Amino acid sequence: MSGFGQHLDVDGAEIYYQVSGNPDGQPLVMLHGGLGSSEDLDGLMKYIPDLFKVIRIDLRGHGRSTLGELPLTYTRYQQDIEAVLDTLQVDKYHLFGFSDGGTVGYRLAACNQRRVLSLATLGSQWRLEPDDPSIELYQSITAGFWQQEFEQEVARYEELNPQADFKRLVCQVKKLWLDTFDSGYPDETVDNIACSTLIMRGDKDFLFSLAEAQELCERVEESEFFNVPFTEHEAHKEYPEIVGEVLRRFLQINH
Repeated sequence: MSGFGQHLDVDGAEIYYQVSGNPDGQPLVMLHGGLGSSEDLDGLMKYIPDLFKVIRIDLRGHGRSTLGELPLTYTRYQQDIEAVLDTLQVDKYHLFGFSDGGTVGYRLAACNQRRVLSLATLGSQWRLEPDDPSIELYQSITAGFWQQEFEQEVARYEELNPQADFKRLVCQVKKLWLDTFDSGYPDETVDNIACSTLIMRGDKDFLFSLAEAQELCERVEESEFFNVPFTEHEAHKEYPEIVGEVLRRFLQINH
């Protein structure tokens, strides 16, 4: 990871962010998914046009960011991102978010129409219906299961995080995933998204269904949709050359 990294104290947590790319370029905020880190987006970096200044942020409790004592919610993530951007004196910006990062992106774009210039998401849910099949999956996840399935990722978290406590992080993230209150998913507020928006998903994504993606496209007036073939949820890792090229084109068009 090139560039510099710093921590910002936000409501009892140290939020890590890193700035790289063109120092005079338009800001591009890049947000990773749940139980990951900004390093998960490394494979996309070579596709980002040189016209952008890239701001990568580790979500609260993830990567190099500490968890603090406040409950994790999508609203809390949103407030953390806004605090970092205010510190950097970033008024207007583009945003790419994977999974939870994209869910935060929806909230930011819906609440800050003037600030978000364009939004690209990958595999990002925007609501949680009572019969959503992902609920059962979220409820079944344990720290032990995740460590068994993603051994290297968990080891990297324990290496990076200044206050590593993976069991506690998983407990907090599960509550966030299952949160159906206003602090959670943006739900119908996505109707307020006014910027140019690219919605992507892996063709076999078991969390973000095709039907959910299509309805989101219908709700967001200036939206484009791309279904990534041969991939599941982490399409940017499974097929980075396709996701990266589509993202690059979208950013160039909206620069």
